[in-house]
Amino acid sequence: MTTRQKPQQSFWGLWNVSFGFFGIQLAFGLQNANVSRIFQSLGSSVDNLAFLWIAGPVTGLIVQPLIGHYSDRTWGRFGRRRPYFVAGAVLAALALLGLPQAGVLLLAAAFLWLLDASLNVAMEPFRAFVGDMTPDDQRAQGFALQTWFIGAGAVIGSLLPAVFTWAGIANTAPEGVVPDSVRLSFYIGAAAMVSAVAWTALSVREYSPEEMAAFGGSEHAAAGSQPLVYSARGPFWLLLGAGLLALVDEMELDKQLYVLGGGLACFGLAQIALRALRAKGALAEIMSDLAQMPAQMRQLAVAQFFTWTALFILWIYTTPVVTQYAFGATDTTGAAYNAGADWVGVMFAFYNGVAALAAFMLPVMAKRIGNARTHMACLLGGACGFLLLLVLHDKWLLLLPMVFVGIAWASILGMPYVILTRVLPPAKFGIYIGVFNIFIVVPQLLVATIMGGVIRSFFPADPKWTMLVGAVVMTAAALAMLRVREEAAAAV
Repeated sequence: MTTRQKPQQSFWGLWNVSFGFFGIQLAFGLQNANVSRIFQSLGSSVDNLAFLWIAGPVTGLIVQPLIGHYSDRTWGRFGRRRPYFVAGAVLAALALLGLPQAGVLLLAAAFLWLLDASLNVAMEPFRAFVGDMTPDDQRAQGFALQTWFIGAGAVIGSLLPAVFTWAGIANTAPEGVVPDSVRLSFYIGAAAMVSAVAWTALSVREYSPEEMAAFGGSEHAAAGSQPLVYSARGPFWLLLGAGLLALVDEMELDKQLYVLGGGLACFGLAQIALRALRAKGALAEIMSDLAQMPAQMRQLAVAQFFTWTALFILWIYTTPVVTQYAFGATDTTGAAYNAGADWVGVMFAFYNGVAALAAFMLPVMAKRIGNARTHMACLLGGACGFLLLLVLHDKWLLLLPMVFVGIAWASILGMPYVILTRVLPPAKFGIYIGVFNIFIVVPQLLVATIMGGVIRSFFPADPKWTMLVGAVVMTAAALAMLRVREEAAAAV
């Protein structure tokens, strides 16, 4: 098969490919900066916040690999990736409209589940979309521009409630009611997300399967016909999950750990059943791809696991930490608490703004010291940011740790994917991005099931120590990058 090089994208071509991510990340920024505030406004205590976030990670474990798998293998009237991110954007917009109107904690948690699941549906194909639409030597530039859009969208999403407060819209409300400034922000976020994703969907023509095969040559054509591999590790995961379930019951551990133990047991059972039946289909192919991850992807997965553990701690606990220590408030109906919650939005906007600027500096740094070392240095900076959040209690000084967090965030959004493009088979870009995102979702699930119990057991009135935990795991992520090889690695 004759192999052709993909055409170089113009600046505006790259812009159109990634513009939809601006809207998705605007919604993501609203979620990260305000959902804990909404939950607390509806009566949730600090130690229950993590559990209320749990539905999203559980859904992401299932949704991301499935979306990657099917988007690799389907082609219809509206293209390959576009139907998925358009559908995800519409569903996420509905969740954004409903979340601030929930009025009841359980309903708000259900809307968060819908929002997180829908953002997963929209987000995963966009990563693969950059790989589809750019040649190898332009992919780093594509991911850099995508990171810029992610930062810009998150800045606006994080700032919206504070902007409306400055404009005179109420940022306080009675108990059980979400402030008008937050409510209006979510409505605007819904409209912006649908508009931005529609721009990409209407302005970019995806390459047909025949064109993709011509670009990828024999490697692309053969990727979908690899023999299935059935993992023999099912009994290990089953026993591990069953053991954790038994410990929860025997030692009266936090009941939230049932979710983690049950998930591990189900994963093991699925592997055992697939191996025994020599099953075919989507689940068997996803499990096979998971077993055949390139070695370099396995190395990166360890760093991803620790990285996103730290990030999820940041997103859940910054609001209670800042409101309590910088603003001296725990009453969610008071002006001081809501001013602090607004300031968290400013902080999150600030680190995303730093990330948008740093996105174009990282490729220069990577040329000097390599992609893996660049990522390691940025993660160490992120760990410093967590430590500063632990000790700084002045609202303006709290912007300093956000500089370090922002640089780390820019690297997290780009560097792992730049490294992976050297080893991922073109025809399986979607599924492997989905599988790679498992190592983003599992940490979220771990934090959601464990951190609430950690807070209750060790520092029930002192949530600031969650930032120390974040610093430790972010440092572990940086050290894990020492194992990542720069050269292409064979699949194992």
